[in-house]
Amino acid sequence: MPAATPARPGRLADLPVLLVAVVWGSSYLAAKGITTADTVLAVLVLRFAVALPVLAVVGWRRLRALSGAQVRGAGLLGLILAGIFLLETYGVVHTSATNAGLIISLTMVFTPLAESRVRGVRLPGSFLAAAGVSVLGVALLTQGAGFTAPSGGDLLMLGAAVARTVHVLAMAQMESVRGADALSLTTLQLGGAVAVFAVLVAVPGTGASPWAAAGAFDAGDWLGLAYLAVFCTLFAFFVQMWAVRRTSPSRVSLLLGTEPVWAAAVGIALAGDRPGPLGFLGAVLVLVGTGWGRTVADRGRAVPEAGAQTTRTPRRHTCDTSGTPGR
Repeated sequence: MPAATPARPGRLADLPVLLVAVVWGSSYLAAKGITTADTVLAVLVLRFAVALPVLAVVGWRRLRALSGAQVRGAGLLGLILAGIFLLETYGVVHTSATNAGLIISLTMVFTPLAESRVRGVRLPGSFLAAAGVSVLGVALLTQGAGFTAPSGGDLLMLGAAVARTVHVLAMAQMESVRGADALSLTTLQLGGAVAVFAVLVAVPGTGASPWAAAGAFDAGDWLGLAYLAVFCTLFAFFVQMWAVRRTSPSRVSLLLGTEPVWAAAVGIALAGDRPGPLGFLGAVLVLVGTGWGRTVADRGRAVPEAGAQTTRTPRRHTCDTSGTPGR
């Protein structure tokens, strides 16, 4: 009887990475459950006040090794990241968890489109068709059971998708952060974002203070906050760091790209979201369009890399599929 074939390392890394996609998909509902329009800034400060010290302690030596240019570059990226989190969190307060998770997935279409303009490269017609399918899907998704204007939350999530695209391109184009350690870069970006939240929450009229929000939390709210901080941020980041050393960046990216599927599943199953017939059709089109577009874009990247060394070390992912560290 032949010996059993050992499992491939890449396959062993799939389950934790897929779990990260599930966690991220559920993060929209978790954030919606503990956040109101008055507590967005407070929740963001509290969430990252838990995660940031852990990242700083774990990566302290590497943080100290960063150059001044890398620190300044990470700080600039942190400002963009702050905008992403603000748009996402205010957006999810004013729309459904299902809509939030699916609309934000348009980043997977926006990023190759923007990248092609920056590089002066023409995208294949199949990608443009996939983008059209995705946009049509969002248009239908935001209509629910009938044709109405998209909600403010839907538009905020659309803005967050654009901001994520800007963040990804900035990371790719900024010379100052190239070669920077992934953990250090993420820590400084989150630190910059938290500084923005802390300044904004101190301005009168911007909402409840972190201590006021914390004082009003019940046990369920604290569990939701812990879930966002521990699982959606810390667990997700460290799994990516672990997985990218055991499989290819493309494989990690593909698995994390299932996030909108889980966002829709969680929103419909647990939150009782009912998109209506048009909404369901739109949800399907978003998933088909973004998945198709991702496949075409990845295939296009593989062509110029075909002649590269196959034994090179995979690039580290410093962020999630959108370039955003955690949720």
